[in-house]
Amino acid sequence: MRTEQVSQALDRIEAHMDRLRTRVEELERENRSLLERQESLVAERAGLVQRNEEARTRVESMIERLKSLENAG
Repeated sequence: MRTEQVSQALDRIEAHMDRLRTRVEELERENRSLLERQESLVAERAGLVQRNEEARTRVESMIERLKSLENAG
């Protein structure tokens, strides 16, 4: 290979490496964003599960009170 060909090959490799580096950085940012979103959704889900359980407990308590009123009457 001539010096010029080697230089062109190295330039192409360098350009390709730059594109790969840029892509890796983009993917890392996207991954961080997705992980943050996942954490947010997991926390939101936990809150909803807790609220659902509290509502279920209140409804069961109301049902028991209604049954006791029905049996008393």
